[in-house]
Amino acid sequence: MYLIETKGIEKHYSNHLALDDVSIKVPQGSIYGLLGPNGAGKTTLIRIINQITGPDKGEVLFDGHPLKPNDIYRIGYLPEERGLYKKMKVGEQALFLAQLKGLSRAEALKRLKYWFERFEIQAWWNKKIEELSKGMAQKVQFLVTIIHEPELLIFDEPFSGFDPINVQLVKDEILALKRKGTTIIFSTHNMASVEELCDHITLINKSRNILSGQIDEVRQSYGSNVFEISFRGEPAALQQSLDGKFDLLNIDTENSLPKAQVRLNTQLESNKLLQAIIPVVDIVSFNPIVPSMHDIFIQVVQEYNQKHGATNN
Repeated sequence: MYLIETKGIEKHYSNHLALDDVSIKVPQGSIYGLLGPNGAGKTTLIRIINQITGPDKGEVLFDGHPLKPNDIYRIGYLPEERGLYKKMKVGEQALFLAQLKGLSRAEALKRLKYWFERFEIQAWWNKKIEELSKGMAQKVQFLVTIIHEPELLIFDEPFSGFDPINVQLVKDEILALKRKGTTIIFSTHNMASVEELCDHITLINKSRNILSGQIDEVRQSYGSNVFEISFRGEPAALQQSLDGKFDLLNIDTENSLPKAQVRLNTQLESNKLLQAIIPVVDIVSFNPIVPSMHDIFIQVVQEYNQKHGATNN
């Protein structure tokens, strides 16, 4: 069920506690968002999963067994700090890195031909990396990360340096990889991308896991039972029907279709709210206002920092 599990991970650097009892479970075939402020410990956790460094305490399970050195061939990692050799030609370097990941030369050339055509970068084969823009080099880095078709992909800020067209291109490829069964850990500060792509999230702050869950459930759990009603009819009639019964936050009448926001004590009251307003206005839509991951991120981090001290480790 879980491709990656970390159990009670601790990591110290000198006097700095980078990770403090961090446990996560990444379901197979999912996109898992690893979130947190700068310096929270996300990259340290990613480096431990990639066996770049080891934990001081705790363990990592890969596909149900303790992580082994050979598991690295089943993982693809796109770090935030890119690592291409600037003096090498694009094709030569892509071929070299593909073979490092266990592909034969013939298979590597076959797959590279497919991806260079798919990304429309055939003309780059004999260019040096230093001749490419940041976004162009990023495309090459993405390609060599996925070329060996690993079971687990880890992307750390994968959209850095991309224009909107190429951001969408990479998003489409990430979703296509998920549909094929690839498990993806996705670390970013772009909360809109998290909502668009991720199934589950973990929020790390001050070296600890302070929030985990399925993304829709997390958003619903931070809702405030506020509903937005768009309607046709007289705003005054709507207001009168709610007076003394429900907490009317505001009515927006500036657009052709008025909207009202009403706070309920519980979602169970929504039926009573509808019963009160149906006789007086024509309801066009009736939806709960669910907070964005951006708002939840800020709220949870600020509340945690107020409780545990204002600075990140």
